[in-house]
This record gives sequence, structure tokens and C-alpha cells, in this order.
Amino acid sequence: MKKLIFFIAILVCIYNTKAQVFLGDRLTVGIDEKLSDTIPLNLEFSDESHKTIRLIDIVDKPTVLSFVYFDCPSLCSPLQQGISDVIDASDLVIGTDYNVITCSFNYQDSPEKAAEKKENFVKCISKTRCENWHYLTADSANINSLLRSVGYKIKIAGMDFVHPSGIVIISPNGKITRYLYGLSFLPLDFKMAIIESQKGLARPTVNKVLDFCYAYDPAGKRYTLEITKLAATIIIFIALVLLLVLIIKPNKKQSTNV
Repeated sequence: MKKLIFFIAILVCIYNTKAQVFLGDRLTVGIDEKLSDTIPLNLEFSDESHKTIRLIDIVDKPTVLSFVYFDCPSLCSPLQQGISDVIDASDLVIGTDYNVITCSFNYQDSPEKAAEKKENFVKCISKTRCENWHYLTADSANINSLLRSVGYKIKIAGMDFVHPSGIVIISPNGKITRYLYGLSFLPLDFKMAIIESQKGLARPTVNKVLDFCYAYDPAGKRYTLEITKLAATIIIFIALVLLLVLIIKPNKKQSTNV
């Protein structure tokens, strides 16, 4: 058992080292949580109707903030669908209890694209309520300022982006109170995050399992699987196999001695 623990420790160290190098090569793609920090509410964006707005104009209640780009071939549409699903499943009411912002981190995305994307994901929301789900675009300066403020880190890869998936909950005064990761969200987790945000309570994240968009390989002109995920899966599999071997082996010896 001591040998197994030692071996697993070595594997974990190797994995962590590879992950750090990999993330370093990716300019640390992921989310660096900025709990209790305040986002810059004076930033200006264009919504899906070409209207210029400041964040302070729409962050007047707990706000669910997500980042996408509209030509994303992987995670962005499932993430938006996940938000739409939890809006539909929650007993909180969008526009009354909270607002939603989906911001494109691609400065080349337009309000026209924003309107097209929004149309796909507000079908479960009434026309009056869907006005409280804002699809925003902006220039690179405003986008990067918002990304930095919430610790959301991306990397340009060819014509696309490597990026994480999750949502950020913002209090009515712009304070970052929660991060929820993944592509889908439990209604209870969502509701509690909104309630805590209304009270201005910043809560640490328990589940930090991130989904990542596949990386674009400009040379091969294709999307490749992120190697850290594959490495983690292999390491866990090897550790489980070794554990089973060490558990079964002593039992066989005992049976032989008897």
C-alpha cells in the first residue's frame, strides 16, 4: 500500500507539472477566481439591437455573466443552452430576480450576430422577459478589461479561441460572488448563487471541474483534444488498476497459504 501511495504521488506530481507547462503554453487558459472583486461597471458595450449601454445600466440586480464567441464550434452553444435550461427550470424569474449577460470575447463579433444567437436560446422565455438577457459585443479594450476583472483567460488559436466554460454571478453593485462551472447547472445551485449575490455574499467554489473548448491546430486545420484531460484520465485509470492489483494479490497469497 505504501508503494501504491508513493507511486500515485509521483503520478500526481508529473501530471501537475505537465498541466502547468501546458497551461503556460496556453497563456494560462482557464478561470482565476476574483471573488469579492468588483467588475468595472463603466465599460461600454453594444447590445443585440445596436444600443450602446454601460454595464452599470444593466447590472441593477444579481446578474449571470457568461463569455462566448458566436462562431464557436464547440462549447459556446451548449453553454448558452445550459443557461436557457436553468432559466426555464428555476423558480426565480429573469428580469425580476436577476439579469443575464452573454458577452462575446471576439471583438469582431457584431450586434447582428448577437441578435441571431440570442434568438436561438430565448425561446423558453417570454418576449418581455427575454429583454433581460443581454447579448453584448464591444471593442477589444472593453472586452479585455471585463475578462481581466473576472479572471477569465482565453487564448487565440488560428481563427478561433481556446477558452473555459462557466458562468460568473455578479451582485447588484458589481461584486463577484460566485463561479459555476461547466455547461449545465442545477436549479438549486443556480438559485442559491442568485440569493447569495443579492445579499452580496461571496462564496468559494466547491466544484471546479472545467470544460474547455478544443484547441484549433492551424497547421493541421483541425481541432485537437486537450492533452491535460487525456493525461489525467490515463493517470487515474493506472492508479485504479494498481490499487486493484495490490488488493487482490495479498488475498491470493492468503488463499495459497491456507
